[in-house]
Amino acid sequence: MPPGSVDNEAWVLGALVLLVVLVAGGIAIWVLRRRRQRDVERRLHDASCGMLKNSLIPDGNGGHIHLQYALLTRRGILILDIKEVEGHVFGSEGMQDWTVLANDRRYTFVNPQPGLWDRLAAVKRLTPEVPVTGHVAFGAKARFSKGQPRSVIMLEELLQDLEQEAQADRSTAAESFRPYWDRLCAAAGSAQGEATSGRSQA
Repeated sequence: MPPGSVDNEAWVLGALVLLVVLVAGGIAIWVLRRRRQRDVERRLHDASCGMLKNSLIPDGNGGHIHLQYALLTRRGILILDIKEVEGHVFGSEGMQDWTVLANDRRYTFVNPQPGLWDRLAAVKRLTPEVPVTGHVAFGAKARFSKGQPRSVIMLEELLQDLEQEAQADRSTAAESFRPYWDRLCAAAGSAQGEATSGRSQA
């Protein structure tokens, strides 16, 4: 066999091994992320009295707005946006974009506060009788060295607060909010149906 042919085969084999390693690593990362997400959702579910996930509700202007998570708690309804970023996050209420510095990378994302406040307004419009609060929760790899902007919280801190509240309060306090929560769930189901119908007609 000519020497050049051997070199080509070795190069192809090496490339295939590298490809397998990269694919396996990508799959492993995806599996870990899915596992963490399921763990977060389980903890949110166990610490709350009701949970809506990835739902649409009317926005009050003839359209719909997306809720990543809505939770029925003993204090009322909690709207939650979860963001997973890695690095030092710099942002404030007046900034249109927030910046992330991670090692030698720098990137921006849209200020998440206005979107959260729009969701809060839509939920309050449907359930004015219930206290409605909201947070943008960041995962453990985010760092706010300049301080956390308004409505921002670390996800683990929020989970622990909800779990402690659930353990401390075994009463049926949240049941007084149940009719209004059911109204929100019904609106979400109706909006989801309208959106699905709209897509099927397109």
